Amino acid sequence: MIKKTWRRYRLLYILMLPGLLYFFIFCYIPMFGIVIAFKDFRPFEGVAGIFTSQWVGFRHFTRFFSSYYFGRLIGNTLKISFLKLLFGFPAPIILALMLNEVRNKYFLKITQTISYLPHFLSTVVIATLIAYIFSADNGPVNAVVTALGGQPVAFLQDVRYFVGILVGGSVWESVGWGSIIYLAAICSISPELTEAAIMDGAGKMRQIWHVTLPGMSPVIALMLIFSIGGLLNAGFEQILLLYSPGVYSVADIIDTYVYRSGIVDSNYSFATAVGLFKNVLAVILVVGSNKIANKMGYEGVW
Repeated sequence: MIKKTWRRYRLLYILMLPGLLYFFIFCYIPMFGIVIAFKDFRPFEGVAGIFTSQWVGFRHFTRFFSSYYFGRLIGNTLKISFLKLLFGFPAPIILALMLNEVRNKYFLKITQTISYLPHFLSTVVIATLIAYIFSADNGPVNAVVTALGGQPVAFLQDVRYFVGILVGGSVWESVGWGSIIYLAAICSISPELTEAAIMDGAGKMRQIWHVTLPGMSPVIALMLIFSIGGLLNAGFEQILLLYSPGVYSVADIIDTYVYRSGIVDSNYSFATAVGLFKNVLAVILVVGSNKIANKMGYEGVW
């Protein structure tokens, strides 16, 4: 059976091979390195140290759980991730619904281009733009504040504003690109359903509520599972480029702590243990959200 399948689809398997090799070499083989989370790994020992280092069991995990930073890191990570999910998840759905109602094709193309553009900019460029916009010296926002008689504010160094700026920047960067998936889901809805709703006297909002959103619901459920699975990914690159010691109390997350512990302080075993703890939680979130979706009648990821 396998031989027959191979002969029939061999070109597709060959086409798949480079992608499989990429993930095997760069994603699966390095996973062996997580054993150093249970060892006292020394950087100067090199790769051989992965095998020769002394086993210490769960010492690094215990150290992290009893650390002063544990509660703050978990709290900041969940807070930032939840706010991004709260505002960032429905944003592309709303944008897709709005774009679906635009009938002027020129306006539609311009709007789509503007909304998609941030996705094609690197995180460094996005962070630089945000830093310039909210700069206390010559930023446009502070220019308006000063023109209205106020005093310049160091927004990115102020714990009251940093998280809001972070969440807003993330939504702005992802909303346009995310709407593509939902626009595709809307296109797959049968026009006959909309026509039937119109004949029944349904207005535009009723059509959206009773036809469009139910038709999009399987895709929405699937994307929500992925979003919940990445709930602990609060945006490492964006935070690393924008935060400073003054806002660590609200901006320091698990990933930035792993970076400082592993790359800056060379505590590779401890950083690996923290990263492994985060990934285990992420797997639990994915499995749990997928089971909930299945019980609600949606297909989910599997």
